[in-house]
Amino acid sequence: MAIKFGKISDGEYELDVKGYVCPHPQMYTKKAMQKLDSGDVLHLNFDNPSSGESIIAMMESEGNELFERLDSNGSFYWKIRKG
Repeated sequence: MAIKFGKISDGEYELDVKGYVCPHPQMYTKKAMQKLDSGDVLHLNFDNPSSGESIIAMMESEGNELFERLDSNGSFYWKIRKG
């Protein structure tokens, strides 16, 4: 189980934290967002449902936008735009 973070294309990054439980998905998401420039998009993959609420609260408090959500069979694929 390893965290995967990398650039997909210009302004697009992916973070995969599947297999991790709270608070790790939120912590790694916060660290990834700090590396992005304003307007960049993070594709976030995780599978711990309780992490979702924490990540949403953190995104709202930091002025980032969750603009796409796909929640399916216990897996979560979200797109977050850095504010």
